[in-house]
Parts: sequence; C-alpha cells; structure tokens
Amino acid sequence: MTSFTADYSRALVQPSPNFGERKEGRDPDMILLHYTGMSDDEQAVSWLCNPESQVSCHYFIHQDGRVLQLVPERLRAWHAGKSAWGGEEDINSRSIGIEIANAGHPAGLPDFTDAQIEAVIDLCKDCATRWYIPAERVLGHSDVAPVRKADPGENFPWARLAAAGVGHWVEPTPITGGRFFQRGDGGQPVEALQSMLAFYGYGIEITGDYCARTEGVVEAFQRHFRPERVDGIADMSTIDTLHRLLVSQPRLAVA
Repeated sequence: MTSFTADYSRALVQPSPNFGERKEGRDPDMILLHYTGMSDDEQAVSWLCNPESQVSCHYFIHQDGRVLQLVPERLRAWHAGKSAWGGEEDINSRSIGIEIANAGHPAGLPDFTDAQIEAVIDLCKDCATRWYIPAERVLGHSDVAPVRKADPGENFPWARLAAAGVGHWVEPTPITGGRFFQRGDGGQPVEALQSMLAFYGYGIEITGDYCARTEGVVEAFQRHFRPERVDGIADMSTIDTLHRLLVSQPRLAVA
C-alpha cells in the first residue's frame, strides 16, 4: 500500500505494509487502546511500519497529540495478537487498534500527556460514531490479552475518557476489608466470580478453581476498572465494581 485517504479527518497518513483483510468481511465493532512500550515516538512508528516486525495498528498518537493513520479502518491491522473477548478470538478482525506513544511499565508508567488523551477521546468518538461501536467495547489490550499484556496500564485515565463519553465505567467501590478470594481458593463463589468476568467479556473458563489464569484476569479487570490496587485478589471492592458494571449495562443486565 502506497497511500490512502485517512478515515479520521485529523490524521496524517503514514502507511504500514502490515495488514490484511478482515475475516468474513467483518466491520470493526471494538476499539482497542495500547501503549507502545517504547521511549521514542519515531522509533515506535518505524517499528509499526517495518515489514519484519509483523505488527501494526490503525492509528498512532504522538506525545504531542498528533495522530497518524497507518492502516485503513476497513482492513485488518496486526495489533491484538493472541486475544479473546466475548467468546471471539480473532480480535484483529473485529477491532480498530490505537497505539499511544508511552514507554509504559518498563519506564515506571509515565503519565500520558493531556494532548494525547484529548486526541484519544476525539478519535474514539469519531470511530465509534462511524462504526456504531458501543461504549463497553472500548477496551485495553490487557482486557483482551490478560497475563500476556498489561497495556495501556493502570495509569491510563479511563475515568476521564468516560466523563467525555468514551468507554464504559463506574466509579470503583472503595477498598475496605471483608471477604476475598485469591489463588488456591475454590468452590461456588469462585465459579460465580469467573461467570461474572466471562459475562462481561473476559476470556476465562468457569472451573471454580482460582488458578493462575483467574488471577491474571482479575488483575486485568483491576488494571482497567479498579486501578488503585492491582494484585489479582478478588476483594469486595473488585467484586462489587464488577457487579455494578454489569447491572449498569442494559445489554448485560443481571439481577
């Protein structure tokens, strides 16, 4: 691909050769947010446009808020890797991938810039409007790839996005004492927790065993929805926040 017309009017086009067709002609119904995990913006863009990397995204947001489009939205960018959500595994065929320049966990989770977050909000609104993407399907890479990925990280301001109309959010339940579940626990309460996480969309088997995978999925949930403490332990704050997310969403409402 030599060039194309940007789908988002504020984006500059910088084509990546790393793309394919969306399987079964699917339209995107999900937006995935990533951090680059690299300290240099231009180095990150170069990697995403290098055919040897076998990775790409639809959009790249510089630290100063400039937006590049690397792959047309109608095509399948290679950003999600092995991932799952809502029982679907080919997340690349369902999603629009947005890489945000940020060095991430290896650099101690530096703050995203205000310019970046404003650009993310505007871009997500634009994509969601054009493709009819519901709020609950604006997610982080860690949501669809728990254990394997941790971006965009617990410092990403999901609450700020939600206040601007992007993403699904409830204010996290305060952390207090009370009963909790952790690795090694088992039984019906753990099965209920796994069921709630799966119902929301996370890729988790309902076994009743609080295994390493369950711990990783709980960490991913906390990283997005209860970032004050990310430890993989399902305390009352975590469980109640999850329950309120479910009941606040008409399509997934539970009693």
